[in-house]
Amino acid sequence: MAYYSIFPEKDTTIYSHPNRSDLNTGNDEILELVKEKGSTNNLYYPSRILLQFSNENINIAINKSTNFIANLELFSTEHKNLSSEQSIEVFPLSSSWNEGTGKYSNLPILSNGSSWLYKDNNISQTKWITSSFAPATTGSISNNTSITKGGGEWYTGSEFKGSQIFSNADLLDLNIDVTSIIQKFSASINMSQIYPTGIPNYGFILKNSDIIEENVSGSNGTLQYFSSNTHTIYPPKLTFKWDDSIHNKQSDAKNNGELNISLYRNKEEYNQNDEALIRLHVRDKYPNRSFNTTSNYLNVGYFTTSSYYSIRDAHTEEVVIPFDDDYTKLSADNEGMYFKLYMKGLQPERYYRILFKHINNDGVQIYDDNYHFKVVR
Repeated sequence: MAYYSIFPEKDTTIYSHPNRSDLNTGNDEILELVKEKGSTNNLYYPSRILLQFSNENINIAINKSTNFIANLELFSTEHKNLSSEQSIEVFPLSSSWNEGTGKYSNLPILSNGSSWLYKDNNISQTKWITSSFAPATTGSISNNTSITKGGGEWYTGSEFKGSQIFSNADLLDLNIDVTSIIQKFSASINMSQIYPTGIPNYGFILKNSDIIEENVSGSNGTLQYFSSNTHTIYPPKLTFKWDDSIHNKQSDAKNNGELNISLYRNKEEYNQNDEALIRLHVRDKYPNRSFNTTSNYLNVGYFTTSSYYSIRDAHTEEVVIPFDDDYTKLSADNEGMYFKLYMKGLQPERYYRILFKHINNDGVQIYDDNYHFKVVR
């Protein structure tokens, strides 16, 4: 089974607040969905998030498997004054935009990139289209005239939309299925297909639902996420998952008994561009006594088909790749158990730990014996 993650080439937050409608925040470490109270009134003005992944990295990912699912992931940081329910939507942008190098805290405001008003900067002042201009495509139409029109251009319709609804008691990370959108990017990149089969990759826009944005009488609170400029291990990422597992050794599987697990023929360091084949040795902890001409330690053992791997950051204990019944299943061949790990989806210059989960007649067993490795640049 396989996980393959890529990271944005650019991202920013754009603000409709009258004092910040031409503000660029392309160099901020935080992306946020917030409704800010006006400086001269009691109205609340929404923000939106723009981010884009390169065609090259998307193409590398989709060429590894055509039968993939893709999820857009953003990792939460500080949240404030949240309402009981949050509704986040994601659409593919239908126009190019500039990231810029501004920050929310800049005084005077730096506007050398995209903002709520402009897709480029406040010198060229190329405005976002603010009315329907093509089938299933929209600009930032607002039914509330208190909000200045702007804030992006995107495709609409069920095949061009992802969403996530959660309560303020839930884990507030975003993990939104964008498979259908990536498939349309792929059709455009590789087969020059046009709408509605294919669309150019201009990235994504994340926003609250219209009903939340247009209600300027109140706020749903502030949702904040790490950006690609973060100095943490939590930048946004686009994760591709597919099933590449092979297990034809079920008849030899260890269906009961205590086991010892060790890694072999694996390196302690991997380059961030490596595609590693991680192998593990499974054997009985207490083998039956018998007379043999070879050591029991050399015998190849196997988990059942219900066996999985997980990757954690060795320092923070953050789960980078979870045990996933659909996409982290271990494979088996004549040499034993194995799985493929793409280092490109891991942050470089950090140590990681591998865990294994095995389900057999004795129940569920987690093996966590400090199997470490480092990813280097």
